[in-house]
Amino acid sequence: MAASTVISSTANPRFKEARKLQRRRGRSTRKRLLIEGLRLVRYAWESGAELETVFYVPEQVASAPPAAALIDELARAGVTLMACTPAVFATLAETLSPQGIAAVTRLPHLPLPEQVDFVLVLDGLRDPGNAGTLMRTAEAAGVDLVIFGPETVDAFNDKVLRAGMGAHFRLPLRSVDEWAAVAEYTQGCAHYVAAAEADLAYDAVDWTQPAALIVGSEAEGARPAARASATPVAIPMVGRTESLNAAVAGAVILFEAARQRRRASQVAGAAAAR
Repeated sequence: MAASTVISSTANPRFKEARKLQRRRGRSTRKRLLIEGLRLVRYAWESGAELETVFYVPEQVASAPPAAALIDELARAGVTLMACTPAVFATLAETLSPQGIAAVTRLPHLPLPEQVDFVLVLDGLRDPGNAGTLMRTAEAAGVDLVIFGPETVDAFNDKVLRAGMGAHFRLPLRSVDEWAAVAEYTQGCAHYVAAAEADLAYDAVDWTQPAALIVGSEAEGARPAARASATPVAIPMVGRTESLNAAVAGAVILFEAARQRRRASQVAGAAAAR
């Protein structure tokens, strides 16, 4: 895995272009994404994403067998690999302890399934860790589409990507600036909004029907436009805790919906087999 040329200056044209993707404007303008770390690069590759350029630190990769194996696999596949010195790579990395591997790929824009009837909407959710965790949870729960709504953190923020654990490359997502666009994507779905207090408990909802769950910020909840079109649902709690973390609350509700849908599918399957 010896590299014939090692980038030792941040003035390298391709390296300079990659660094521009650290900013939202750069990502939006170029329709490209910079992903960092062994897991995220591997998840993107295994999900079928086209890796246009992979930057790596030879000595770091050589000391980590999984990273070395991935670099060898990418080399065999003809992916453009660019070795860097540790100092140069550090200017590209956004983590405290870089793993010595990063890649440039196209912004994920997966096609929507023919039927979209289970949607997660993030509305005014600004915490990147919560947003990424909810993206990952949505994939695990079988959600068809995740919408990053108005005033929500950038879906491709590096912290959102890391918390998403590759879900960005496997689950359709759309980012919209107006609530009207959310309504268009969720036509035919009943809207429910997670709330600290509500008359309707989350497990009393019939989640087997087309539905969109809206999760807002922990401090303020969903914005007025979102609340106006949705039925509030709450998670009954014991004790003095006023509310749950947004990602935890979203996970509880999404997996109740997944449980109901799985059960309905099992019942339908059993009835069809008779």
